[in-house]
Amino acid sequence: MMTRGFHLTGGVMVAALLCCQATPAEEIPLTENVPISEFQNRTEDIKAYDFDAPPRGMFRSIAMAEDFEERLGPLRTHEIVPIKPTERFREDVAAIFIVFSLHQHYQAFTVFGRCMPEQVAGGLPGTIVSEDSMHIALEDESGYLTLSPPQKGWKPGRYKVEIHTGEQVNEMTLIGTMRFTIVASGQ
Repeated sequence: MMTRGFHLTGGVMVAALLCCQATPAEEIPLTENVPISEFQNRTEDIKAYDFDAPPRGMFRSIAMAEDFEERLGPLRTHEIVPIKPTERFREDVAAIFIVFSLHQHYQAFTVFGRCMPEQVAGGLPGTIVSEDSMHIALEDESGYLTLSPPQKGWKPGRYKVEIHTGEQVNEMTLIGTMRFTIVASGQ
């Protein structure tokens, strides 16, 4: 009985299609000898990547925070989330955390953070004062870096953190830069 209904429906659809007259599509004119630069890789479509800004692309989010928390996500995965995200820290802070969540990735890699003074009295720009790395496995969706205070503690001023990904740190692995400010404990 059910098959008969399907045959009837199919027959009605075929009859409807045969009754309708198809109109030919409008022909698109061909453009001859157009330079590739007019339709492919146009310079106005290309946005330069800013390596002096927080990284994007593989990161869904990335933030500096006073602490982090590990939670069980909706898919029963471990999610690392920032607690008290900020870019201003007191000089007596125990550690500065860079907490991030990632888009799906198909290979394990390492995220590196290298902290150096940018505008710090007595600090030489380019001198690494703190660094950390975290290996990201295939199943990881989030992670964190811990920037511990230098031996003599944080000095008030502005610092920058270069974020690198890959297997080692070099000029090709830089994917972004983050900044934070250390303020005196009384402020």
